[in-house]
Amino acid sequence: MASGVQNEKTYPVQKSEAEWRAELSPQEFHVLRQAGTERPFTGEYVDTKTEGVYACRACGVELFRSEAKFESHCGWPSFYDPKDSDAVELIEDRSLGMVRVEARCANCGSHLGHVFEGEGYPTPTDLRYCINSVSIKLAPAAG
Repeated sequence: MASGVQNEKTYPVQKSEAEWRAELSPQEFHVLRQAGTERPFTGEYVDTKTEGVYACRACGVELFRSEAKFESHCGWPSFYDPKDSDAVELIEDRSLGMVRVEARCANCGSHLGHVFEGEGYPTPTDLRYCINSVSIKLAPAAG
């Protein structure tokens, strides 16, 4: 099991475990606060093409724009770049016997997913931010 969100850093949004549990569904809490992962191809945003902004489901800060979302066929929503480079924090993750890069919300420290590089996707950054649907909330563009 993943190690969970560590509290070695102080984030702008600070809440106790009890407050997070009261605000989030059990699945949201497991993924966002315990660094869990939703099953592939089950999240609500895997195939979404709606234009808008994806925000952290825990604190509401804007993380990704639909323009940076792409089809990776990996089972989770994939983005090649965060909306604001400071919105997503990258941390080395040595859980599960692997070395990966974890993506967290820089505002509240919630687990979003992982970032992979050099997989050959035709994107401007050669990065794949593999994000759990349950970690984000889409605000559709006005139109």
